[in-house]
Amino acid sequence: MNEILLSNEVIVYLLSETVLFLLLVVAFLVTVELLRKWDFNAFTATQFKLENRSYLVMSIIFFVLILKILLLPYFVYTIDRLSDLVPGAMCGAGVIKANAYGYPLLGLKIVILFLGGVWLSINRLDLEAKNYPWFKIKLWLFVLIFLLLGVEFALDILYFIHIETIKPVSCCSVIFGQTAGRNGLPLGLDIPKLLILFFLLYILIVLTILNNMALVSLFAAGLFLVIAYYAVVYFFGTYIYQIPTHKCPFCMLQGHYHYVGYILWGSLLWGVFSVIDQAVLAKFFHKPSKALKRNALLLLTLFIMLCSSYVVIYYLKNGVLL
Repeated sequence: MNEILLSNEVIVYLLSETVLFLLLVVAFLVTVELLRKWDFNAFTATQFKLENRSYLVMSIIFFVLILKILLLPYFVYTIDRLSDLVPGAMCGAGVIKANAYGYPLLGLKIVILFLGGVWLSINRLDLEAKNYPWFKIKLWLFVLIFLLLGVEFALDILYFIHIETIKPVSCCSVIFGQTAGRNGLPLGLDIPKLLILFFLLYILIVLTILNNMALVSLFAAGLFLVIAYYAVVYFFGTYIYQIPTHKCPFCMLQGHYHYVGYILWGSLLWGVFSVIDQAVLAKFFHKPSKALKRNALLLLTLFIMLCSSYVVIYYLKNGVLL
């Protein structure tokens, strides 16, 4: 346990998370006051004081959320580095599954990432409107994000404290069912059906974005995120590794594979978030964003092309598929 907590990467990560969370505690306390006393139509000394405080609070939240976005890839990098200390782990897959806190923590971080991004968009709209029409909405959204961040901070501590350096963990080939020959795909899917669903969902997202079908694109993006994960792990990833039995979402983050996993997963998450963000703004705030639509199409197309390129290049070199 001490060896894990004394790791340079863990020290930097936990120290950063602690400082950011303390800043958010201050922002949360002021947010509660703003929710109780805010009245934009009042011309009083109290309202003037609240408006001044609101600028500071919004700046703190903006600053922290931007850094939280940057800390997600650093968290992934940290657990990958810990694979050198945890027996049995060949990559981050073994480390993240070293205890019961790992996967819930990673999933929660992605949820917070998406909610934080939506908050940033709502905050931008609110500031541009001048009369702050969505001021309380973004405050309540921050309250929700803060509660989730509190859970995340607790899971961060519990996760790193409970990583053992004596007890061996499973490697990625065991975790993803290769030794037992299990089908790790959901809903009884096989690879051909998975790939058909993968490309059909991408086409559906493109069509719904171009035709301004916000709710359908929102649903399609959420489903695509899940299907894309399985498609990368159980099909496209094998072409990155060039080994049919190597199925892992973490090994591609390592230098042996030119850190392509950061680009791959980053374009997927950012692309899906852009779809969700533009759908929320268009449907619930009546503020469609051409920039978000463009980002979504570009990023998801990049993701599709990057995944497919490994298959095409392997086939051109070897004349066969894995």
